[in-house]
Amino acid sequence: MESTPHVVGGPPKPKPGDFWRRAWSGLDGRLPLVVAALVVLVGVTTSYVQIEPDEVGVILRLGRFIGTVEPGPHFRIPFGIDRITKVPVQRQLKAEFGFRTEHVDGPTTYQPDKPDLARESLMLTGDLNVAVVEWIVQYKIKDPYQYLFKVKNVEAMLRDISEASMRAVVGDHSVNEVLTTGRQRVASEAKALLQGLADRYETGVDIQQVVLQDVNPPDPVKPSFNEVNQAFQEKERAINEAYAELNREIPRARGEAEETLRAAEGYAIERVNRARGEADRFVRIHEEYRKAPDVTRRRMYLETLAEVLQRTRQKVVVDESHKGVTPMLWMDGAGAPPAAGAAAKAKEQP
Repeated sequence: MESTPHVVGGPPKPKPGDFWRRAWSGLDGRLPLVVAALVVLVGVTTSYVQIEPDEVGVILRLGRFIGTVEPGPHFRIPFGIDRITKVPVQRQLKAEFGFRTEHVDGPTTYQPDKPDLARESLMLTGDLNVAVVEWIVQYKIKDPYQYLFKVKNVEAMLRDISEASMRAVVGDHSVNEVLTTGRQRVASEAKALLQGLADRYETGVDIQQVVLQDVNPPDPVKPSFNEVNQAFQEKERAINEAYAELNREIPRARGEAEETLRAAEGYAIERVNRARGEADRFVRIHEEYRKAPDVTRRRMYLETLAEVLQRTRQKVVVDESHKGVTPMLWMDGAGAPPAAGAAAKAKEQP
C-alpha cells in the first residue's frame, strides 16, 4: 500500500496574479456585455449638454462648424465627434482701461497704480497737452462664429482697438473739451470708431457703450488745471448772472414801452373823442343860436361867468345905484382884508 505524503505547514500561499486570473476567467464569457455597457455609458454621458438661458451653443463636428443651438437640453454625437462650445451672447461683458477692479462685493476696490495702467490712460490731446483718461467698454457677443473663429484672441484684439480708438478721438479734441464740456462727444465718437474697427476685423462683438470713467490732468499740473477750471466756472457764473439780469430788464423795458404806447393811444383816442364832442357841441350851440340868438347869448354869458367866477379867489360886486361909495362884498367866505376891516370899524365908531 502506498502512503499519502504528509504536507507540513498547511495549504500553499496564493500567488499575486492568481486573483486577476480568476477574475478574468469569471468575466471571460461576459466580456462583450461589459464592454457594450461601458460604451453605452460613455456615449450617454458625453452626448448630453445643457445650454444656459444667456448662452448659445456652437456645434463643431470633427472640428468643422455646423451651426448653433439655442438654450436648453441638447444631444450630440458622442466620443468627441461633436463638440459644443458655449458662448454667452446675452451677457454684457466689459473691459477696463487705465484701472482694474479687484472686488465688487461690498465696497469696490481697485488695483494699485501700475506702469501698464499709466501707459493705457496717458494720452496726448489735440492742443499738445496731456490728459489721464480712464474708460470702460461694455459689449456683447453678436456673432458667435466670428467671435470663436475669425480672431485668435478677441479680448486682446478688443483692448488694442479700443485703446487705438480712444487715442484717435482724444487727439482730435482739446484738453478742455476732454476734461469738461466734450466728454460725452468724445465717448460717442470713440464708440462709433470702435464699432467700425470691430466689424472690420470681424470680432463678432457689439459695442454697447463707452463710458469715460475718470478724466484728469497729470498730477504735476493738476493744481494749475484746477485754477483754470475755477476761472472758467467763475466766467460761466458771471455770464449766467448777466443773462439773468438781461432776462429781467428786457421784459420790464418791453412792458414799460408797451404801457407807454397804450397810454399814448388812449390819450390820442381821448383827445380825438373830446375834439369830436366839442365840435358836435359847437354845432348844436350854433343851431340853437340861430333859433334864438338873445337867449343863447345870455345863457352862454352866464355859463362863462359862472365858470370864471369859480376860479377867482376875490370877487368885487359894484352896485351902480350908489354914488360916491364903492361897496365891497366879500363872497369867498374868508372875510375882509385887514385894511378893509379897519376902515369899516372906523365908520362904525361915533
